[in-house]
Amino acid sequence: MEEVRYKKSDFYYDLPPELIAQTPVEPRDSSRLLVYNRRTQETEHRIFRDVCNYLRTGDVLVVNNTKVLPARMFARTANGGVVEILLLKRLDKDKWEVLCKPGKKCAVGKSFKISDKLSFTVESITDSGERIVRFDYCGVFENILEEVGSMPLPPYIKEKLADKNRYQTVYAKTDGSAAAPTAGLHFTPELMQKIRSAGVEIVEVLLHVGLGTFRPVKEDIITDHKMHGEYYEVSARAAETINRAKSEGRRVIAVGTTSVRTLESATGDDGIIKAGSGETHIFIYPPYKFKCVDALITNFHLPESTLVMLVAALTGREKILELYNTAVRERYRFFSFGDAMMVL
Repeated sequence: MEEVRYKKSDFYYDLPPELIAQTPVEPRDSSRLLVYNRRTQETEHRIFRDVCNYLRTGDVLVVNNTKVLPARMFARTANGGVVEILLLKRLDKDKWEVLCKPGKKCAVGKSFKISDKLSFTVESITDSGERIVRFDYCGVFENILEEVGSMPLPPYIKEKLADKNRYQTVYAKTDGSAAAPTAGLHFTPELMQKIRSAGVEIVEVLLHVGLGTFRPVKEDIITDHKMHGEYYEVSARAAETINRAKSEGRRVIAVGTTSVRTLESATGDDGIIKAGSGETHIFIYPPYKFKCVDALITNFHLPESTLVMLVAALTGREKILELYNTAVRERYRFFSFGDAMMVL
């Protein structure tokens, strides 16, 4: 059978702008949760803390413990001009790939001052226009970043974030992301403990979220889209826990599309997940056959995005559009600070 050549317009839905969440709800687990059961075809509308009702003893819940860097900074040129930079990827101790605005001011060889403790020089420009820069600083880079950097909120969020920790998951550990793995923002420490007490194993993996997660699909045919790369790690302990669960017929439930990308990248065609690290360019869209993931907790994603295509690989294209249209009709909140969906 010939594979369907999907167009990006096949993943479009109409979203009223007022449904784009500008601020997070409090407490975290009071957001709404749309639950879709693929076996029964039933849809339910719940509160996120009700997620416990859909987990069972022996399940493995996989979370991404990446931590968002306060990666947005402003710098001055020698003649007083201002540029905005966004850290994308650390290449070595002092060298980073960054996004510069306006790019025309960030020519190779130019130097910029962010603060008395931090400056950088542009060393080269990538094929896609990002800058490779080298930082000069006095002290510990991460500490300086905490002082001068701000959270790189997505462009569709216009409100200023009162507490920058609200754009971190409660289990964030390893610095490196330019955006949060937003499905995890709904969990509280108390909810995590309740899940563990119910006999669910919580396993941590790592994927540093890049800005490519917001990059639009420009090509008409989605298979022509060049997927961005993101660094991931799976520990030996995580791989052992997941492989044991799979061999015993227990479910692996991914929290967020980043956990899905990590798990599916590290799993072979034999269904065995391997410990290790690397850069993944995996692009998941229908009719992808999942090798590891059995269920997913995720937020509502942008129309025509690679993320909505990933979720569609689990539900089917027609069903994901139906569910999103239901969420619009029921006035769910969308995107990073919005509500959640669970696909069983």
